[in-house]
Amino acid sequence: MTEQQQPAPGSARHRAARLEDTLNRLVARRLSGRGWLNRVVAYPGYGLAAGPSGPGWVRVLARVQLTRSRPGQESPEEADERHLLVRGWRSFVTAPVAGARVVVDVGGVSHEVTADRGGYVDVVLPSTLPAGEQEVGLHLPDGGPDAGRIVPATVHLVGREPVLGIVSDIDDTVMMTSLPRPLIAAWNTFVLHAGARGVVTGMADLYADVLSGHPGAPVVYLSTGAWNVAPALRRFLSRHLFPLGPLLLTDWGPTNSGWFRSGQDHKRAALARLVRELPHVRWLLVGDDGQHDPQLYAEVARTHPGHVAAIAIRRLTSVEQVLSHGLPVPVSGTEDAGVPAVSGGDGYALAFALRNVLDGDAAK
Repeated sequence: MTEQQQPAPGSARHRAARLEDTLNRLVARRLSGRGWLNRVVAYPGYGLAAGPSGPGWVRVLARVQLTRSRPGQESPEEADERHLLVRGWRSFVTAPVAGARVVVDVGGVSHEVTADRGGYVDVVLPSTLPAGEQEVGLHLPDGGPDAGRIVPATVHLVGREPVLGIVSDIDDTVMMTSLPRPLIAAWNTFVLHAGARGVVTGMADLYADVLSGHPGAPVVYLSTGAWNVAPALRRFLSRHLFPLGPLLLTDWGPTNSGWFRSGQDHKRAALARLVRELPHVRWLLVGDDGQHDPQLYAEVARTHPGHVAAIAIRRLTSVEQVLSHGLPVPVSGTEDAGVPAVSGGDGYALAFALRNVLDGDAAK
C-alpha cells in the first residue's frame, strides 16, 4: 500500500474510497467475465546501491490492472508507443486489480508483495545491485494466461558517495501544459494527444549541463500528474532527450480520508522521503512560478538544511501566468529559502545562472 493510501491507525476509510472500491470491484468483475486479463505495468524506480558498508535497497513501483491485450500481442515498447499516441482520456480508462499478488525478482532473490486498493505496488526491497541503471523483474504468480510473464522494471540506483541530484517538476517546467487551469488541464489530459505537447526550450540541455559536471547525479521527476499517463510521460522525456529517471506521480482518485488528493502534500511528502532515504544527496530543485513550487521548495530547504543545494525556477510568461493561476504576475516565495535561488525564462537562462552556483558542489 502506498503512503498516500494508508489510512490512519484505527480510522475508517472515507466513503469516497469505499464507493470507488465498490465501483472498481464491479468493473473488474464485468471485464474479467469478458476475457480481460491481469497485467503488470511497471514504472521506473530508484534506490541505494549496495556497498562495503552493507546491502542496498530498491523502491519498486508498478500497478496491476485489467487489460484487453492478450500475452504476446505487443511488446513493452509497443505498449509505450500506444500510450503516447492515444488521446489522453483513454489512459484513464483502466480497471485496477486490488490485492493482486506480485512477485518481484531483485538480483536473483524473489519477494512476493501485494497491490493496494488501487492496484498499486510501492515497496522497498533489499538489494545487492550496484550503482547505475539496473533492472528488476515482476510477474503474477496466480494462474491465468498472463501468469509468469516477466515484466522488466528499471531502477536507478544511487551510489553511496555524496552527490548532487535533480528533482524536476514536469508540467510547465519541462512540458508545456498550463495544467492548473481547469479547462486547459482537461484538454491536455483527456483530449490532446500526449505526443503533441510542447517542450520547454533548453530544459533538456540544462539537465545535461548539470550532469556533465556531476556524473552519477540522480534525476527524479516529481509531478501531481496521474500514474495513468506515466508511459506517455516517459516516452515524452526520452523523445526530447531528457535524462532518464524515476517518475513520482499520484493517483487522482479519492483517498482514505477525503474526496480529493492534495498535490502540494504529495510533493511535500515525496521530497521529505527522498531526503530521508538518500541523506547523502544534495538536491537541485527545479520548478516553475505558476503555482506553488517556489514556496514549497523554500519550505523544504528550510526544513531540511544541508539537503538542498539550490532552487531553480522557470519564469512563466504573462500569458502562461494567466493560464496557470489567473494573474499576470509570478508566484514568489524563494527569498527566505536559505539556499541559492535562481530564475529564468527557459532552460538556457537557468543553466547560465546555475553555473557559478553549482561550481562548489562539483568540486566536492
